[in-house]
Amino acid sequence: MQTPDTLARTPQHRDAHSNRSRILTTARQKLRDDPDASLGSIAQAAGVARRTLYGHFSSWQALIAELTQEAAQAVQQAFAATRTPGADPLAAMARMVLAAWAVGDQYRMLISLRRRGVGAEAIRATLAPAREEAVATIRRGQREGVFAGHVPAPVLAQALEALMLALAEENTESTWADPRGEAAATAFLVAAGVTPQVAARRVWNVLRESGGR
Repeated sequence: MQTPDTLARTPQHRDAHSNRSRILTTARQKLRDDPDASLGSIAQAAGVARRTLYGHFSSWQALIAELTQEAAQAVQQAFAATRTPGADPLAAMARMVLAAWAVGDQYRMLISLRRRGVGAEAIRATLAPAREEAVATIRRGQREGVFAGHVPAPVLAQALEALMLALAEENTESTWADPRGEAAATAFLVAAGVTPQVAARRVWNVLRESGGR
């Protein structure tokens, strides 16, 4: 049974959740445009008082840590949605890359901050589950002769991860735009040892199957 105190607290909790969500959404947008954006400017853009923002995030680092956790959950959910039993390594990897690309577009500012040494370890930990799945898929592809076998799967996965992070950081309308990740996924497969023609065709097929074309 709800008491008057409980009824009074419910709207407050709802408002607090709404404020937190609005702050995080605004922070993603502000930091994407300006990685040096201050907490004050984020609070102003979110339409909340600075003390409200500090009530949720005690420091700039705490805000970045929360965004990193959000990104980790988004990556895991995206990968889970792409898993198809019995998929061949090429299709599985293309789906993983395209899923990660969509998430990376929302959290690209974390990649910029990582290059400055801000939250680098946290972002590396965020990518750990994706990295493990990529290693397993590359290993399977190497056994089947689909991916290059001149370097061990974990080493190849790290190199490909670095390529994807670099491409994701450059994915802007002002420099190089790849909104669906088609070019990035093709480049990823080519770097893994697939011929450009085969890579492009497989990525196109995955996009078509998912309604992306």
